[in-house]
Amino acid sequence: MDFRVIDIKQQVYEGVADDAQTLRKQLYSADTFMLNLMSSPGAGKTSTLVKTIDALKRKFRIGVMEADIDSDLDARIISNTGVGVVQLHTGGKCHLNANMTHRGLIALGANKLDLVMLENVGNLICPAEFDTGATRNAMILSVPEGDDKPLKYPLMFAICDVLLINKIDAMQCFDFDIGQCTKRAKKLNPNIKVIPVSAKTGEGMDEWIKWLRCEIRRFRSKK
Repeated sequence: MDFRVIDIKQQVYEGVADDAQTLRKQLYSADTFMLNLMSSPGAGKTSTLVKTIDALKRKFRIGVMEADIDSDLDARIISNTGVGVVQLHTGGKCHLNANMTHRGLIALGANKLDLVMLENVGNLICPAEFDTGATRNAMILSVPEGDDKPLKYPLMFAICDVLLINKIDAMQCFDFDIGQCTKRAKKLNPNIKVIPVSAKTGEGMDEWIKWLRCEIRRFRSKK
């Protein structure tokens, strides 16, 4: 019996790409920079966001979208910084796409904000496959996870603009080679910026904040 094979996955991704590009244009028109922050669970997204907000909230109007399958724990933590925050429950989905992000932006009132930070669902697979419409993509890799993650999850490293290697305060407890990790990441993505940090001690955070400020300025200079 003859039958047709239709690559439905490709069609789905094409639609997502169109939605993401539309959203990116809307953010550009509103002069709103959106950062999509991704990592494995427990890598330190929320603690890094808190430090980032504290460093930037006097300069920028900031809002945060917290994405989780369930729970509002991270949103409660972020709310203590004094910035606006919305919790996005994905209903079991392990990622966000541009349509889901758009709903969160409306609830957040993003058209009145300078900087929106999205804490994506914690894993290194699905979030890398779906374009959220963000201005820049960032990821966190924590020292306890190991320096071989670029070999195991190449797409995540390939699509990110910056890699934060977090928990460097615990380097003495783990066999983690920053040089080797950086080499592996840059083989996948020569343009990726690698910044070792500790959200706990603050080490390296100045370089991260400097990078983010620079990207926001570059974004605004294009208008």
